[in-house]
Amino acid sequence: MLSEQSAATVRATLPAVGAAIGEITERFYARLFEAHPGLLRDLFNRGNQAAGVQKQALAGSIAAFAAYLVDNPERRPDAMLERIAHKHASLGVAPEQYPIVHEHLFAAIAEILGEAVTPGVAAAWTDVYWLMANALIAIEKRLYAESEQTGWREWEVVERIDETADVAGFRLRPVDDGPVPGYRAGQYVSVGVTLADGARQIRQYSLTAAPGSPERRFAVKRVAGDGAAPDGEVSNHLHAHVREGDVLQLSAPYGDLVLEDTGAPLLLASAGIGVTPMIAMLEQLALTGHSAPVTVVHADRSPAAHALRSDHEAYTAKLPDGRPVFFYEQDADGAGRPGLADLADVDVPAGTHAYLCGPLPFMRAVRAQLIEKGVAPADIHYEVFGPDLWLAQAV
Repeated sequence: MLSEQSAATVRATLPAVGAAIGEITERFYARLFEAHPGLLRDLFNRGNQAAGVQKQALAGSIAAFAAYLVDNPERRPDAMLERIAHKHASLGVAPEQYPIVHEHLFAAIAEILGEAVTPGVAAAWTDVYWLMANALIAIEKRLYAESEQTGWREWEVVERIDETADVAGFRLRPVDDGPVPGYRAGQYVSVGVTLADGARQIRQYSLTAAPGSPERRFAVKRVAGDGAAPDGEVSNHLHAHVREGDVLQLSAPYGDLVLEDTGAPLLLASAGIGVTPMIAMLEQLALTGHSAPVTVVHADRSPAAHALRSDHEAYTAKLPDGRPVFFYEQDADGAGRPGLADLADVDVPAGTHAYLCGPLPFMRAVRAQLIEKGVAPADIHYEVFGPDLWLAQAV
């Protein structure tokens, strides 16, 4: 891990670097994309770049990693690294890209902090960077070896289902006759599409069928811009242009939020399109006959906006002790409870393991309520769609 000399330097400079990390990452991306415009066009999410959330995630992860090393010199934050590595693997990130990032990141640090970046400071933060980078490279190498698939594979859309006004479900089968790699409930695939301007953009979508299926099933919510961010390029493309018979490029399945069924009571909490990984988990639990209590919490704008609602209800009903608790901000009468998700009067059995997926405010609120009810923080697992702004704050 960090040498004593590097640890002392990082500890002393962490406040200054942390205070400037937003400026540093903004300058880093500007330099990176100026030198390698293809990375923005064909690898990085242009919507996240426009909204600034990717910069926040990178800034937070670097600062969090450095702080963790200083406070825990004999360990490393494997939870953070695993999550990042799964996302990198789904994008096809290669070891040779890490030196490129190092070059432009450290040029940005020197540019923003100026004379404060002495040779000793540069050496210490270089130590931090390569500890993180080499750990990610090693994890990604393992993930690639385990994936049973190299690169991208073509899958044909055999069915499209308009689940709601803004959510479309897709069912696909491989174009070739090769074996279909397995996956675990909760994982996602990357989908690569070529847009009208020639850019190849990649997004991740959770698989909605239980493991063992020879198909790939996922649901896509059409993302509308809100002024701060543009419309979702890939989600709108899939909604507008992809129909039965079309072919998409998919990665192997990745993702570290996976169902671990130890026989303990479970709570699956989702909001909006965060329902997708929960559907795969519920189907698996139904197929395996999970007998302990399963509390199924979902929050949405209305029953009509609740994607995959019929599957949500059907799989929960197949469980010996499944308990659905749905919250709707509108039109809740007869369909669920009115208002935002509130676990105050929801029974949470002792020893419950929880899985969360949805917007950050929803997950923060649910996590806090679960901890108040006695659920161990280590037993609360989550998935974030897009850059993980929570993880950097939580490490």
